[in-house]
Amino acid sequence: MHLARRIRAFRKLKGLTQHSLAEQTGISLAMLGMIERGTRGPTQEQLVKIADVLAISLTEFQKEQQ
Repeated sequence: MHLARRIRAFRKLKGLTQHSLAEQTGISLAMLGMIERGTRGPTQEQLVKIADVLAISLTEFQKEQQ
């Protein structure tokens, strides 16, 4: 599964909207939408923020990318 789909899946699993995740991470809603659609890759800093809010490790995002 691609990183974009994993981010969206974890967000939905945690019951968060894009808007709430954007607010909690400090990432703009537009940017988060692009990240989840896969049209723009997240920076390492953004990925860390998303993982922190979703309470998962970075390795969870990267498991199937290897």
